[in-house]
Amino acid sequence: MITHLVAGALRLFSGSVARWQGCGPDLRQRVYFANHTSNLDGPVLWALLPPPVRALTRMVAAKDYWSASRLRMKLACDVFNALLIERKKPTPECNPLDDMVNALGTRHSLIIFPEGGRQTSPEPQPFKPGLFHLARRRPDVELVPVWMENLNRILPKGEILPVPVLGSVTFGTPLRLEEGEAKPDFLTRARESVLALRQH
Repeated sequence: MITHLVAGALRLFSGSVARWQGCGPDLRQRVYFANHTSNLDGPVLWALLPPPVRALTRMVAAKDYWSASRLRMKLACDVFNALLIERKKPTPECNPLDDMVNALGTRHSLIIFPEGGRQTSPEPQPFKPGLFHLARRRPDVELVPVWMENLNRILPKGEILPVPVLGSVTFGTPLRLEEGEAKPDFLTRARESVLALRQH
Protein backbone atom coordinates (compact mmCIF):
# COMPACT_ATOMS: atom_id res chain seq x y z
CA MET A 1 0.00 0.00 0.00
CA ILE A 2 2.73 2.49 0.95
CA THR A 3 4.49 1.84 -2.36
CA HIS A 4 1.37 2.78 -4.34
CA LEU A 5 0.82 5.87 -2.20
CA VAL A 6 4.38 7.09 -2.73
CA ALA A 7 4.20 6.41 -6.47
CA GLY A 8 0.93 8.32 -6.73
CA ALA A 9 2.32 11.21 -4.71
CA LEU A 10 5.40 11.41 -6.94
CA ARG A 11 3.28 11.51 -10.10
CA LEU A 12 1.02 14.20 -8.67
CA PHE A 13 3.85 16.14 -7.08
CA SER A 14 6.01 16.25 -10.21
CA GLY A 15 3.17 16.67 -12.69
CA SER A 16 5.08 14.25 -14.91
CA VAL A 17 3.60 12.08 -17.63
CA ALA A 18 5.04 9.02 -19.37
CA ARG A 19 5.44 9.01 -23.16
CA TRP A 20 6.07 5.55 -24.60
CA GLN A 21 7.39 6.38 -28.08
CA GLY A 22 9.68 3.55 -29.06
CA CYS A 23 8.29 0.76 -26.89
CA GLY A 24 5.48 -0.02 -24.49
CA PRO A 25 5.59 -1.01 -20.84
CA ASP A 26 6.60 -4.63 -20.55
CA LEU A 27 7.54 -7.17 -17.89
CA ARG A 28 10.59 -8.34 -19.84
CA GLN A 29 13.93 -7.50 -18.25
CA ARG A 30 15.20 -4.06 -19.13
CA VAL A 31 17.76 -1.46 -18.17
CA TYR A 32 16.17 1.99 -18.37
CA PHE A 33 19.00 4.51 -18.85
CA ALA A 34 18.35 8.24 -18.67
CA ASN A 35 19.82 11.72 -18.45
CA HIS A 36 20.25 12.91 -14.87
CA THR A 37 19.59 16.44 -13.60
CA SER A 38 17.65 16.00 -10.34
CA ASN A 39 17.39 13.74 -7.31
CA LEU A 40 13.78 13.22 -8.39
CA ASP A 41 14.79 11.52 -11.65
CA GLY A 42 14.97 7.97 -10.35
CA PRO A 43 11.87 8.07 -8.13
CA VAL A 44 9.73 9.78 -10.80
CA LEU A 45 10.81 7.37 -13.57
CA TRP A 46 10.03 4.48 -11.20
CA ALA A 47 6.63 5.99 -10.27
CA LEU A 48 5.59 6.37 -13.92
CA LEU A 49 6.00 2.67 -14.66
CA PRO A 50 2.77 0.59 -14.49
CA PRO A 51 2.46 -1.21 -11.12
CA PRO A 52 3.40 -4.71 -12.38
CA VAL A 53 6.51 -3.30 -14.11
CA ARG A 54 7.33 -1.03 -11.18
CA ALA A 55 7.27 -3.97 -8.79
CA LEU A 56 10.11 -5.61 -10.72
CA THR A 57 12.17 -2.49 -11.39
CA ARG A 58 14.98 -1.34 -9.09
CA MET A 59 16.49 2.13 -9.06
CA VAL A 60 20.29 2.23 -8.94
CA ALA A 61 21.20 5.11 -6.64
CA ALA A 62 24.09 6.70 -4.76
CA LYS A 63 24.46 5.26 -1.29
CA ASP A 64 25.94 8.45 0.15
CA TYR A 65 22.82 10.45 -0.82
CA TRP A 66 20.13 7.96 0.13
CA SER A 67 21.74 6.96 3.42
CA ALA A 68 22.08 10.57 4.59
CA SER A 69 18.87 10.39 6.66
CA ARG A 70 16.58 7.72 8.09
CA LEU A 71 13.69 8.82 5.89
CA ARG A 72 15.73 8.61 2.68
CA MET A 73 17.10 5.22 3.68
CA LYS A 74 13.64 3.90 4.47
CA LEU A 75 12.28 5.13 1.14
CA ALA A 76 15.25 3.67 -0.75
CA CYS A 77 15.03 0.25 0.88
CA ASP A 78 11.35 -0.23 1.73
CA VAL A 79 9.64 1.63 -1.11
CA PHE A 80 11.95 1.87 -4.13
CA ASN A 81 13.81 -1.40 -3.44
CA ALA A 82 16.81 0.60 -4.63
CA LEU A 83 20.24 -0.81 -5.28
CA LEU A 84 22.50 1.55 -3.36
CA ILE A 85 26.02 1.72 -4.73
CA GLU A 86 29.17 3.24 -3.31
CA ARG A 87 30.36 5.96 -5.66
CA LYS A 88 32.80 7.75 -3.37
CA LYS A 89 35.17 4.95 -2.37
CA PRO A 90 34.37 1.71 -4.23
CA THR A 91 36.48 -1.31 -3.35
CA PRO A 92 37.30 -4.54 -5.20
CA GLU A 93 35.00 -6.33 -2.75
CA CYS A 94 32.17 -3.91 -3.60
CA ASN A 95 32.00 -3.73 -7.40
CA PRO A 96 28.98 -1.71 -8.64
CA LEU A 97 28.87 -3.67 -11.91
CA ASP A 98 28.70 -7.00 -10.10
CA ASP A 99 26.01 -5.56 -7.84
CA MET A 100 23.93 -4.50 -10.84
CA VAL A 101 24.29 -7.85 -12.58
CA ASN A 102 23.26 -9.63 -9.38
CA ALA A 103 20.33 -7.24 -8.89
CA LEU A 104 19.01 -8.05 -12.36
CA GLY A 105 18.88 -11.73 -11.52
CA THR A 106 16.36 -13.56 -13.68
CA ARG A 107 13.37 -11.21 -13.42
CA HIS A 108 14.26 -7.66 -12.36
CA SER A 109 14.89 -4.49 -14.37
CA LEU A 110 17.07 -1.52 -13.43
CA ILE A 111 16.99 2.28 -13.70
CA ILE A 112 20.45 3.78 -14.18
CA PHE A 113 22.00 7.14 -15.04
CA PRO A 114 25.11 6.58 -17.18
CA GLU A 115 26.46 10.11 -16.68
CA GLY A 116 27.41 9.04 -13.16
CA GLY A 117 25.85 12.00 -11.36
CA ARG A 118 23.47 14.92 -11.70
CA GLN A 119 24.34 17.49 -14.34
CA THR A 120 23.38 21.12 -14.86
CA SER A 121 24.13 21.30 -18.58
CA PRO A 122 21.22 21.11 -21.05
CA GLU A 123 22.65 18.00 -22.72
CA PRO A 124 23.86 14.76 -21.11
CA GLN A 125 27.56 14.49 -20.45
CA PRO A 126 29.52 11.60 -22.07
CA PHE A 127 28.36 8.29 -20.64
CA LYS A 128 30.62 6.38 -18.27
CA PRO A 129 31.52 2.79 -19.30
CA GLY A 130 29.20 1.02 -16.84
CA LEU A 131 26.35 0.76 -19.35
CA PHE A 132 28.66 -0.87 -21.90
CA HIS A 133 29.94 -3.45 -19.42
CA LEU A 134 26.41 -4.16 -18.20
CA ALA A 135 25.24 -4.70 -21.79
CA ARG A 136 28.16 -7.05 -22.40
CA ARG A 137 27.50 -9.04 -19.22
CA ARG A 138 23.74 -9.29 -19.83
CA PRO A 139 23.13 -9.23 -23.62
CA ASP A 140 19.65 -10.71 -23.05
CA VAL A 141 18.39 -7.57 -21.29
CA GLU A 142 16.82 -4.75 -23.34
CA LEU A 143 18.37 -1.31 -22.97
CA VAL A 144 15.71 1.41 -23.07
CA PRO A 145 16.77 5.07 -23.52
CA VAL A 146 14.79 7.60 -21.47
CA TRP A 147 14.68 11.40 -21.64
CA MET A 148 13.73 13.21 -18.41
CA GLU A 149 12.28 16.66 -19.11
CA ASN A 150 12.00 19.50 -16.57
CA LEU A 151 12.84 17.43 -13.48
CA ASN A 152 15.77 19.76 -12.81
CA ARG A 153 13.33 22.69 -12.58
CA ILE A 154 11.08 20.88 -10.12
CA LEU A 155 13.91 20.12 -7.70
CA PRO A 156 17.07 21.94 -8.80
CA LYS A 157 20.46 20.72 -7.61
CA GLY A 158 21.20 22.10 -4.16
CA GLU A 159 17.55 22.90 -3.38
CA ILE A 160 15.32 21.23 -0.79
CA LEU A 161 11.87 22.59 -1.58
CA PRO A 162 10.29 21.64 -4.93
CA VAL A 163 8.76 24.00 -7.46
CA PRO A 164 5.54 22.96 -9.26
CA VAL A 165 6.54 22.51 -12.91
CA LEU A 166 5.16 19.97 -15.37
CA GLY A 167 7.65 17.27 -16.33
CA SER A 168 7.72 14.37 -18.74
CA VAL A 169 9.51 11.08 -19.15
CA THR A 170 9.91 9.73 -22.69
CA PHE A 171 10.78 6.09 -23.32
CA GLY A 172 12.51 5.28 -26.59
CA THR A 173 13.26 2.28 -28.78
CA PRO A 174 15.26 -0.47 -27.02
CA LEU A 175 18.79 -1.05 -28.22
CA ARG A 176 21.42 -3.72 -27.70
CA LEU A 177 25.18 -3.95 -27.88
CA GLU A 178 26.06 -4.99 -31.41
CA GLU A 179 28.51 -7.83 -32.00
CA GLY A 180 32.02 -6.41 -32.11
CA GLU A 181 30.85 -2.87 -31.29
CA ALA A 182 33.58 -0.86 -29.58
CA LYS A 183 32.93 0.74 -26.21
CA PRO A 184 33.25 4.38 -27.38
CA ASP A 185 30.92 3.74 -30.33
CA PHE A 186 28.31 2.07 -28.16
CA LEU A 187 28.39 4.77 -25.48
CA THR A 188 28.05 7.49 -28.12
CA ARG A 189 25.12 5.66 -29.74
CA ALA A 190 23.43 5.17 -26.36
CA ARG A 191 23.81 8.85 -25.46
CA GLU A 192 22.47 9.93 -28.85
CA SER A 193 19.45 7.64 -28.40
CA VAL A 194 18.58 9.55 -25.22
CA LEU A 195 19.11 12.94 -26.86
CA ALA A 196 16.90 11.94 -29.80
CA LEU A 197 13.93 11.77 -27.42
CA ARG A 198 14.18 15.40 -26.39
CA GLN A 199 11.04 17.39 -27.18
CA HIS A 200 11.68 20.38 -29.45
